[in-house]
Amino acid sequence: MRNSFLFTSESVSEGHPDKVADQISDSIVDLFLSKDPEARVACETLTTTQLVVLAGEIRCKGVFEDGEWAPGALDEIEATVRKTVKEIGYEQSGFHWNQFRFENNLHGQSAHIAQGVDESADKDEGAGDQGIMFGYASDETPDLMPATLDYAHKILERMAADRKAGIAPFLEPDAKSQVTLRYANERPVEATAIVVSTQHAPGYFFHGGEGDEAKYQELRKYVLGVIADVLPAELLTANTVYHINPTGRFEIGGPDGDAGLTGRKIIVDTYGGASPHGGGAFSGKDPTKVDRSAAYVTRYLAKNIVAAGLARRCTIQLSYAIGVAEPLSVYVDLHGTGAEGVSEAALEQALPQLVRLTPKGIRTHLGLNKPIYKQTAAYGHFGRTADGDAFPWERTDLTDKLKAAIAR
Repeated sequence: MRNSFLFTSESVSEGHPDKVADQISDSIVDLFLSKDPEARVACETLTTTQLVVLAGEIRCKGVFEDGEWAPGALDEIEATVRKTVKEIGYEQSGFHWNQFRFENNLHGQSAHIAQGVDESADKDEGAGDQGIMFGYASDETPDLMPATLDYAHKILERMAADRKAGIAPFLEPDAKSQVTLRYANERPVEATAIVVSTQHAPGYFFHGGEGDEAKYQELRKYVLGVIADVLPAELLTANTVYHINPTGRFEIGGPDGDAGLTGRKIIVDTYGGASPHGGGAFSGKDPTKVDRSAAYVTRYLAKNIVAAGLARRCTIQLSYAIGVAEPLSVYVDLHGTGAEGVSEAALEQALPQLVRLTPKGIRTHLGLNKPIYKQTAAYGHFGRTADGDAFPWERTDLTDKLKAAIAR
C-alpha cells in the first residue's frame, strides 16, 4: 500500500457533445421501453454542427414490426430527439434544438442475434453479446464512489442547475471538470489541482491581455464558489491550484465545437479510472444488453458489500458469452480491505445465490425494463440517488443477506 499518491478524475457536462449524443440515445431507449418493456434497442448518435444522426437496430411491439414503422412513429422519434436537445439548453447558431438537420437510420434487429438471445421453451434468455463488466464501490464518500469523480460530477451538476435556474446566465451548456486529490494511507487529504472549463456567453474570458477581465473575474469567482460548496473544506488548502478556463475564450462549444458520439465517455460514466472497465458503453442500449445491465448489477453488489461493512473497497467482474444465460465467471477483489473473516472466495460463492446473474435475472431483480435511462446519461451512472427508484442499482437492500451468507 502506497503511503501517498495523487489521483485524478474528470467529468463532462450534459452539454458536452459526447454527452449530448448519450442523452439522445438514451431518450430513444426510454421512448421504446415506454411502448414495450421488452423492446430491443441499440441506438448510436452522431452530433455535429446543426446535425443529429441516429443509427442502430430496434424491435418494439406497436412501433416497429415486420420491417414497418407504425404511423406517427418517425415523427415521435424526431420530436423526442429535439426535446432532449432543448432540455440541455442548446439554442445557438451552430446547434439549435429546432434548427438542426435530423437523420434517422434506425432499422430492425438482426434475426441472427435475436435467435441466440431470445428466451424459448428449451433455453433461457441469453446474453446479447460476449463481454466483461466491472462494478466498484469505495467508502471514500457517502455515495460510496471515488472522491475525485464524485466531486468532478457534482461541480458540473451544480453549474448546470444554476445555468437553468438563471443564477449563472453567463454559462452555456458545454463544460468539463477535473479533480486531483492527494491521498495518504488511501484516504483523500488534499485537493492539489482543480480544472473547470466552461462554455460562456460572449466576453467572459481574459487570456493573454485579451477579453474582458472584469467579466472573466465574475465567472472565475462564481466557479470558485461552486468548488468551495461542493468539496469538503478540509480538502481545499492554500496549496490547491485552480485552472478556470485556462485556454481563454470558450464561446463555441457543444456539437458545433466538436463532433459527439455515443459511448465515448465510458470512464466518466463509471468510476473515473479508479476501477477497470470492460470496454462496453451503456447509453443507447436496452437492459437485455449485459454491457449495461451486468455493469449495473456489479455496482449494486459491490456497493452492498461496502455498505455492509464487509470491505472498504470492492471490485467485481462478471463475464458472459453471447446467447448464454449464466455468467462464465464471477470475480471479487476487496483490495486488502476486507473485514475480519471475509474472503473474496466466499463472496464469489454467495453472490450468485443472492442475485441470479443471468440477463433476465438481473433485469427482474433491479427492475430495469423501465424508461429510466435518459437521466443516467450525464454526470455518471453510479453514486446517484433520485426520487422513486430511478437508480435501483444504488439500493443497499442486500446488506443483511450478505452478512448472513458470509456468516454461514
